[in-house]
Amino acid sequence: MKAGKELAYDYFIDTAWRLVVSTASGRLTFTDIKAHEDRLVSDPNFNPAFNHFVDGEGVTDLDISIDEAKTLARRTLFSLGSRRAFFAPSPALYGTLRLMSVHHEFAKAQDNIEVFYRREQALKWLGLEGLPDPTKAPVKKPETDEAAKNEKIA
Repeated sequence: MKAGKELAYDYFIDTAWRLVVSTASGRLTFTDIKAHEDRLVSDPNFNPAFNHFVDGEGVTDLDISIDEAKTLARRTLFSLGSRRAFFAPSPALYGTLRLMSVHHEFAKAQDNIEVFYRREQALKWLGLEGLPDPTKAPVKKPETDEAAKNEKIA
């Protein structure tokens, strides 16, 4: 990661809520999404049985090809019975994510994915009325490589 570059896709895990919350912003690429997923599954606090809320409100552009979308859709991160709700308020993002969810279903994935235009509907589908406060989550989001590097330098 380049110094000073904010993550396009970040997350935190709340173990008490059994929930992973991902927040996407700006221009997302295949590399951004794959790196995010790789970070998730390598996080020691990640549990594939947890539910997942993805907030795409800040996404301005999704720059992935159809083949890349299929590749992402075939990846299995979560387990049988977990629910993944994607909040995609823009029509372009909503359409792309719906296409990916169809490919995900064809890949016979174990988790359930739904895409929503409205945040409230996504949260309701997950059985939530709101989201946990990431500053009060039992498990805080992991440090980025850049933050750890800066700590070692200081």
